[in-house]
Amino acid sequence: MSRPPVEGGRRIDLHAHTLFSDGLMSPEELVNHALVRRLSALAITDHDSVEGLPRARAALDPTLELVPGIEISTSHDGLDLHILGYYIDAEDSALRARLERFREERRDRALAIVARLKALGAPIDGEEVFASAGPGVVGRPHIADALVRAGHVESLDAAFRLYLGARGGAFVPRPAFRPADAIALIHQAGGVSVLAHPGVHLPTAVVEQLVAQGLRGIEVWHPQHGVAAVRHYRALAAKFGLLETGGSDFHGPSRSAELGEIAVPFNVLAALKDAAGVAG
Repeated sequence: MSRPPVEGGRRIDLHAHTLFSDGLMSPEELVNHALVRRLSALAITDHDSVEGLPRARAALDPTLELVPGIEISTSHDGLDLHILGYYIDAEDSALRARLERFREERRDRALAIVARLKALGAPIDGEEVFASAGPGVVGRPHIADALVRAGHVESLDAAFRLYLGARGGAFVPRPAFRPADAIALIHQAGGVSVLAHPGVHLPTAVVEQLVAQGLRGIEVWHPQHGVAAVRHYRALAAKFGLLETGGSDFHGPSRSAELGEIAVPFNVLAALKDAAGVAG
């Protein structure tokens, strides 16, 4: 059960999604939810998209600060690694061009998965999948929803286990995009790169490699991280001189930890702003 909002307005959440990727809320709804939850700062980090940022900014209240962000999907030695970018310039031309390529790649992948599902006897309506993605980029969660609606599986977990996960019958890998390229793209757009939700089993050697490629931070506080994982990644951050960040990875009230529920130290925001060269 989610904890109720606390007084003080000093809570921050540096990882949240809107319907421009795989979240359930519009940017305006997410901003309003952050205000109800009494957050003082919110980062919108949609997957491979910055389209929701202008709408979120327009909906802001003076009591809430928006941290412009993104979450970029990458592959490294068979691992799916996500790189967060904070305080990016959403209008950077190189970033916009690469995000358009991501959109096209995601569409092609979705079509290939739909074709495989049909061959496996689990047909879904491809147009329905794209419609469910709305203005955002299409992804496997939208296909999983369609599988549930069609009655082929009982849950999203089953959809990924049977069809969409790496060992699923309809799995189609994304075109490879390296963490080093994501880190460079974020830095070129004026942002700060952070490894998202490393989990509990990521080898330290992988973090070290990313640091050598320019990584500047690591997500310490996340719903996947228990006390031991938080302690571990704080130690790695100290060892490699990385910024510490964190958030709820909020997708919607029924899909994730509640917005602002993960206790991220308030001073994390100041350190992130300092690294990005942002005043205040």
